[in-house]
Amino acid sequence: MNIPKFVTPNLITVLRVAFVPVGAFTLFKNGGDDPTWQYISWTIFFILGLSDILDGKLARSRGAVTELGKFLDPVADKFMLGTAMVSLSILDRMPWWITIVILTREIGVTILRLAVLKRGVIPANKGGKIKAMMQSFGVGFYVLPLSSSLYWFRDGFMYIAIILTIFTGIYYVKSAMSPNSSKSSN
Repeated sequence: MNIPKFVTPNLITVLRVAFVPVGAFTLFKNGGDDPTWQYISWTIFFILGLSDILDGKLARSRGAVTELGKFLDPVADKFMLGTAMVSLSILDRMPWWITIVILTREIGVTILRLAVLKRGVIPANKGGKIKAMMQSFGVGFYVLPLSSSLYWFRDGFMYIAIILTIFTGIYYVKSAMSPNSSKSSN
């Protein structure tokens, strides 16, 4: 990658956090019902999601994977997801129960992460990464101004994300409680 050295993976993560409110702001523009602003908001969240991929690849390619980065990256992801979900629920475009189920799991896992931090950061595994991708796409479908004829697809996608959220959360708790907790999931 030809990215300047001063652009570090942790800087990208911090910038991702800083731009999340911009995505939320655009989602609320004109009462949250303006398709143009919905596309703008989706684009912002999409770019922020891509920056998550970029910071990980950059960290690995530079050998710059840090404990701080392993902790901050999922926190930034949860902040982005949580902000979008709460915003959508306030706008009555996503049911509150979905927001509550997913954010309860995400906040619980973050608290658990902090509790076992002295044994080492628990990095994300494949299941956690698939869960995060499904959540991001699912929320993205709620941000987009979809035709009501596509709600079945949007809702079905989100239900799969919810199932993965619950099962990976259970797996994470079990893994965090085991002595080898530094090999678990997100």
